[in-house]
Formats: sequence, C-alpha cells, structure tokens
Amino acid sequence: MRPAIFPLLPDPGCLLLLLVSWLFNPARSEITSLDSGNIDDILNNADVALVNFYADWCRFSQMLHPIFEEASNVIKEEYPDKNQVVFARVDCDQHSDIAQRYRISKYPTLKLFRNGMMMKREYRGQRSVTAIADYIRQQKSNPIREVQDLEEINSLDRSRRNIIGYFEQKDSDNYRTFERVANILHDDCVFLSAFGAISKAERFSGDNVIYKPPGENAPDMVYLGSLTNFDLIYAWTQDKCVPLVREITFENGEELTEEGLPFLILFHMKDDLESLEKFQQEVARQLIGEKGTINFLHADCDKFRHPLLHIQKTPADCPVIAIDSFRHMYVFPDFSDLSVPGKLKQFVLDLHSGKLHREFHHGPDPTDVAPGQPIQDLASSPPESSFQKLAPSEHRYTLLREKDEL
Repeated sequence: MRPAIFPLLPDPGCLLLLLVSWLFNPARSEITSLDSGNIDDILNNADVALVNFYADWCRFSQMLHPIFEEASNVIKEEYPDKNQVVFARVDCDQHSDIAQRYRISKYPTLKLFRNGMMMKREYRGQRSVTAIADYIRQQKSNPIREVQDLEEINSLDRSRRNIIGYFEQKDSDNYRTFERVANILHDDCVFLSAFGAISKAERFSGDNVIYKPPGENAPDMVYLGSLTNFDLIYAWTQDKCVPLVREITFENGEELTEEGLPFLILFHMKDDLESLEKFQQEVARQLIGEKGTINFLHADCDKFRHPLLHIQKTPADCPVIAIDSFRHMYVFPDFSDLSVPGKLKQFVLDLHSGKLHREFHHGPDPTDVAPGQPIQDLASSPPESSFQKLAPSEHRYTLLREKDEL
C-alpha cells in the first residue's frame, strides 16, 4: 500500500478550537533579555527602548511581567520595525553590574532609553497595558513644533526655555541631529523648527539654532558649533535647557534622588531671590567642574521644614546651605562665607574625600582643631538624610515626601 501523499487534515472541530485558542491567547512577544554582552548593542540601535529592571523574588516584578509583555504586543503591531521600539528586561539579581550601572535601587523599575542614552525620568505611570502603550506612543510623537510663520516666534511663552532651529530643508543631516537632541531634552525645553522660505530670514549664514531663555528681555544665544556633531549640540542644548541650579519640589524630589548624585542645597525663603542669585553665582564660579558629581539645588524653606529640622534649623535660620549625601546631611558653617574664595568648593571636596562623613561621626580631624579645643562628638544626635527616606507603595518603593509628615 502506497503512503499518503498528503497528511491527514485535522477534524473541522479541532480547527475551530485552534482558531478560538489563537484569538483569545495570542502569541506572547519576545521580550529581549539584556546582559553585559548585548546591552550596549541593543540599546544603541533602538530609537526608543523601555527596559524593565526586575528581580524574580519581587512580587510586584512578577505581577508586571504579563502586563509588560502584552504592552509589547500592542506596540509591536504599531511599530513593526524591531529598532523603532524595543521592550527589554534585566534580571538585576543575575546582572547586578548592570543594575549598579543604571543606579537601580527598587523593583520593578522601568527606564526609557533613546539611542542608548538613558532618560532622567523613569516611567512612573500606571502599571497597565493601556498606560504603558500610551506612554510609548507619546515618546514616539514628534517633540518639535513646526513654525508656519515667523510671527509665531514673537508670541512664544517666555516663561519657558525655547530652542528654535532654522533649516533649509527637513530632509537633512542638520535637522536629523536636531531631532535627536529634541527627543532627549523635550521635557526640559520647548523645541520649534522652521524650514525653507519661512526660515530664510534667519539663515543668512546657513542653518541656524538659537536659544531663547526665560524672560521677555533676555537676549538670544546662538549655537556656533557643527550642526551634525551630536555630542556638541547636545552638550550646548543641555546646558541651556537644564539649569545649573535646579529647584527641588515635592513633585520632582524622587526624580532627582534617582539620578544618584548627592545634593548641595540652598534652603531659602521663596521671596529671597538675592540669596539664590549669590548661590547660583558661586556655584558657577567655584563648582562648574563638579557638575556631574553633585546636584546643585535650591528649596523653599517653608515647604521643606522637615529636612531643616534634621539639621536643627528652622525657616528663621534661612538661608542655609547643606549637603545631603543620602546617608547624612552636612551643614555649610556660615552662609556669609559663601563668597570666600574656594570655601564652597572645599565643602564639596570634603564630601568627596570622606572628610565630612568622618568628622560627622568622630568630630573634627585632629589637624583641624585649635590647641586646647575639645573634639566634638556629633554621633549622639546625627542629622540623617531626609530626602532619601523610602516607604513601600502599591507598585514599588517611593520617596516619603516631607509634606506628608507635616
């Protein structure tokens, strides 16, 4: 008997069951698992990547896995190119080096990357398929508003930081570089562009990018470097969009903490702009080289009474300068010494060297004590860090905001 040329077909009832099963149980997407061998290559080649940093023992990580996979399914239908959007994950127990590299301190943490660069703001939205998918759609939307008439420039909101690019054409290397920068910094600045005949009046020397700082009478600043050099234009734009001294609030406190850098904070009364200006000037003069090792911040004394209590101060003592290392808080001896050359810089250098921590526990170093002066033991009532207090929440650990304690 000759063998059948065609295999037997399944029973029609079985086919129906298979179809129903497929409809109600779609194939799960492949979430890319990252390790030290593939992470740079995958993230560098992704326009947008959402990475789930998790731990298997964490119940909230376990709850997020199917939601994260389903959101990936939804987005994959809309952005089929594998490099447009990547959903990836890192097992932080197995790859503690990666967790440390990206300063992951809680699980699960969802971080957004653009062309390999991690964004400052992690995803803090609802842990649902719809919310995560909407977040990715938002990240894929164009962050640059195209200007149709130069008169629109005159009506800009001058309380915001505005970056405007004038280009001969959209299909150009200059604009593509500008677009990359805007994708990364659109939360910090408003980005606009104009093309062709509309932008011609502003292109007397070629394509041009300018910065309009806050303030009606603040003068424009022109970018003078290469428009195709991403590193140069990104550094220039970041410098304009992200102030050297930022305000810490209840809304951004957790965000700033997650950057992983200690805080140098000026506590001042809201209407005391003179102290703030002095602090900004001295930070720019003495500490510009420390940018990237410490965050320079200012805080409203009335709103942040609780951190002040940790250093045995009240709003009546403001202005006050302190460092929060996330282990302890250290007080700058006297605000009036702010303008003494090198004094503020030495305060920060003493943090980096460990001197502030050592003296916090054991009193001033013997070499710093005047003859006959006793060494003070501060360990009995240490002003511990107030900004880094963590408490459990529904999905993860979040900053315990001081306003909840007042």
